[in-house]
Amino acid sequence: MSRPMFDEMNASPSEVRAHYLNYARWLAQQPEEVMASRREEAEMIFRRVGITFAVYGAKDEDGAGTERLIPFDLIPRIIPAHEWKSMQAGLVQRVTALNRFIHDVYHEQEIIKAGHIPAEQVFQNAQFRPEMMGVQVPNQIYSHIAGIDIVRAPNAKGEGEYYVLEDNLRVPSGVSYMLEDRKMMMRLFPDLFGQNRVAPVAHYPDLLLETLRAVSPATTAEPTVVVLTPGMYNSAYFEHAFLAQQMGVELVEGQDLFVKDNFVYMRTTKGPRRVDVIYRRVDDDFLDPLVFRPTSTLGCAGLLGVYRSGNVTICNAVGTGIADDKSIYPYVPKMIEFYLGEKPILNNVPTFMGRNPDDLKYMLDNMAELVVKEVHGAGGYGMLVGPAATKAEVDEFRAVVKAKPDGYIAQPTLSLSTCPTYVEKGIAPRHIDLRPFVLSGKEVQMVPGGLTRVALKEGSLVVNSSQGGGTKDTWILEN
Repeated sequence: MSRPMFDEMNASPSEVRAHYLNYARWLAQQPEEVMASRREEAEMIFRRVGITFAVYGAKDEDGAGTERLIPFDLIPRIIPAHEWKSMQAGLVQRVTALNRFIHDVYHEQEIIKAGHIPAEQVFQNAQFRPEMMGVQVPNQIYSHIAGIDIVRAPNAKGEGEYYVLEDNLRVPSGVSYMLEDRKMMMRLFPDLFGQNRVAPVAHYPDLLLETLRAVSPATTAEPTVVVLTPGMYNSAYFEHAFLAQQMGVELVEGQDLFVKDNFVYMRTTKGPRRVDVIYRRVDDDFLDPLVFRPTSTLGCAGLLGVYRSGNVTICNAVGTGIADDKSIYPYVPKMIEFYLGEKPILNNVPTFMGRNPDDLKYMLDNMAELVVKEVHGAGGYGMLVGPAATKAEVDEFRAVVKAKPDGYIAQPTLSLSTCPTYVEKGIAPRHIDLRPFVLSGKEVQMVPGGLTRVALKEGSLVVNSSQGGGTKDTWILEN
């Protein structure tokens, strides 16, 4: 039995949704060969600029790692102003509560004492960092840059409803594609932006720099900000370099930094320069070989000591991963009520936890109908999409979950909304999601929009770039 679908553009085969009317009229007038040439032009420019995504584990015929161009689709995902206003309020609420939770975990632990989250879910979690206990961070903000994954699916009334699928609070990526997709659309179709009041996103790097400077230690009035990258072989290296360049700050690797007299410095051609804020794109385990992984060459020895004493700010904070673990996700609505005294504006997807015996039984009995995810998995790996899997794959995954039930959660297979997309055979619906980027400094703010990811394979629900997904420009219409 096929699931009902929510089409972002079309209310029915003969009716276009109001916020898409202008665009639909324009699209109907475009000759096929013109759109085809625009697609080729976009691909050529993206390739020339080097907007690629390295795929771990994938090899070319010479055995070298592969870099893929992330496919870009010409048909935008359009969201009307009133929907964005509600979504934005929900995002501010959610990220505020998540930051309160992380602070609570490393300080008073009131939510645990109140019995709302089991202690072992926190203290036995691989993302919990005991080194952060009692550490004071500027403005009590831990996740300065959050990427919240949102999907739309039919609710009980058959209407499209937004749900939060995942919280990415450690080192969320993808914002460079949001910015480059907009730049590309404005280059290819400048007339469209004259006909539609599309809210701008180009000021994101300015907001990001403002956010990073706002959480600088009090030791300086003119903070030096750097972007810390694992290096050019990282899958998101293009983004690291892009954001550093857009903000006008230095892109550094661990070997460029050193600690002296309880401050962090970077090596420059003019001698050492003190660093105040590090926007790190390196995981916790690799940040400081004296504290975490001793073999790491990606971080800086002694960094955590300087951080704990308040002489450098690391964004996002060490230990932030405790709040974006998939086993903590089911408790976020409770966090919002506990810390803010409010009902969640954006709902979670219903979630079964393998650690609960009743949930586990349901998961094992209904695995062929569920999406099952490893709690520490990312990028579309470590998961099973039941309806798209073979019986053998389901049986194999069932055995894995049985062996380590607390390592997995499961969710109903949502019928993600679709958006018309250019594919080999022409225009066809493909499933999409949305990742808005939420910045927390002195205030919580974001640009109107986000990264829309699209599953290019027919029927696929996996939108991740590492799994062959593409991207679209996201338009938030202004009133």
